[in-house]
Amino acid sequence: MQIHENVLTTIGRTPLVRLNKVVPAGAATVLVKPEYMNPGGSIKDRMALHIIEKAEKAGTLKPGATIVENTSGNTGVGVALAAAVKGYKCVFTMPDKMSKEKQDTLKAFGAKVIVTPTNVPAESPDSYYSVAKRIAAETPGSFYVNQYHNRENVEAHYRSTGPEIWEQTGGRLDAFVAGIGTGGTMSGAGRYFKERDPAVRNVGVDPIGSVYHSMFHEKRLSTPHVYKVEGIGEDMMCGAMDLDVMDDVRQVNDRDAFAMARRLAREEGILAGGSSGAAVHVAVLVARELGAGKTVVVPLPDGGRAYISKFFSDEWMRDNGFLEVDAGRPTTVRDILGDRRGDVVTAKSDETVEAVVRRMREHDISQVPVLDAKGKAVGMIHESDLLRFLLDRRHRTSAPASSAMAPIEGVVSLDTTVDAVQRVFAEDKVAVVLEDGRVTGIVTKMDVIDVLGRRAS
Repeated sequence: MQIHENVLTTIGRTPLVRLNKVVPAGAATVLVKPEYMNPGGSIKDRMALHIIEKAEKAGTLKPGATIVENTSGNTGVGVALAAAVKGYKCVFTMPDKMSKEKQDTLKAFGAKVIVTPTNVPAESPDSYYSVAKRIAAETPGSFYVNQYHNRENVEAHYRSTGPEIWEQTGGRLDAFVAGIGTGGTMSGAGRYFKERDPAVRNVGVDPIGSVYHSMFHEKRLSTPHVYKVEGIGEDMMCGAMDLDVMDDVRQVNDRDAFAMARRLAREEGILAGGSSGAAVHVAVLVARELGAGKTVVVPLPDGGRAYISKFFSDEWMRDNGFLEVDAGRPTTVRDILGDRRGDVVTAKSDETVEAVVRRMREHDISQVPVLDAKGKAVGMIHESDLLRFLLDRRHRTSAPASSAMAPIEGVVSLDTTVDAVQRVFAEDKVAVVLEDGRVTGIVTKMDVIDVLGRRAS
């Protein structure tokens, strides 16, 4: 007889499943790894068990202790599952944007759940990070998991997820696409793949509103804002995140993440979470780029049952602007630009500031993209940038435009929806359309108002 000693020994060994209908013809093979088949329902089971057992061996987690952690839900379940078997108490803090199903699941394991506000900075005393740290400090003999900065988070996937995928594919994978939250999955499994074949392309998936995309591409923290998809993205740089193992970080918006999750359920029979939808959305794009004969592997972090009242609900999708009332196609940047695509006033990086000012005055514009010698966008000059430049008496108008430019923010694609463009505007940024590094359009608030006004009438 094959009998497991307890439920913890069933963690891991999840299968690889080929996607068929959501991957277009001529694209690479996309294999998903449904981690919701773990006993706790997510990939976090692997990390939770690894950290707890390492702490037990090190003597930092003692019998009868209370385990404390800040969680978006899945790590909490993995910890609570192990704690139930091993006899520990649990206290979890969770942002209020997380589904009620996640809160109730933790309570079902006997854990105490403290709900905190989502829209506060990480350093705020009310954030779920800060509240968890305070509870751990005030609870005698407690153990703080600290998944966001615990290197054992990375080690868990280096020793489990990575080797498992390598064995299942026979080492024949061309790209690994994964959502990035704490960074554990990508940093651990991604490092494992790179050590065995440096040609494997590791692509991180980051929701718009998170800071990882800017950290990877621009080496700076962008201003975070709230997004709906759960379990990926961050408003701070996590100690468990190793940006060096990645070859690229792609952004995805809430609508695309949820739309793909719904497609996975209806077309592939795979009921997965929103972060899975985000990862698969990007994986399909990567598969198109790689072409036939290549293989892309994507872990699906959790299942969809915790989101039935959210993005699997048409009413919730409509209330949040992700489904149009008439079920028509959402308005995109492509619709807004129309025939004006490619009609952008630009400046060259070696032009003088004086020439840029003159051009902006001639065309009555308040910003201009700056291009390098190959025509690729390298920055942006706004009126505010020029004002700061000219107020600094050390600068002269004969200086090159590159000395007055700022990084390009608010990057969108032709398929970006109006909802996502509005979030760019909410951060007081300009929506810049980039295609293969080239600026093909700039979307203003009046452009959006004009298009929506015409559609409404």
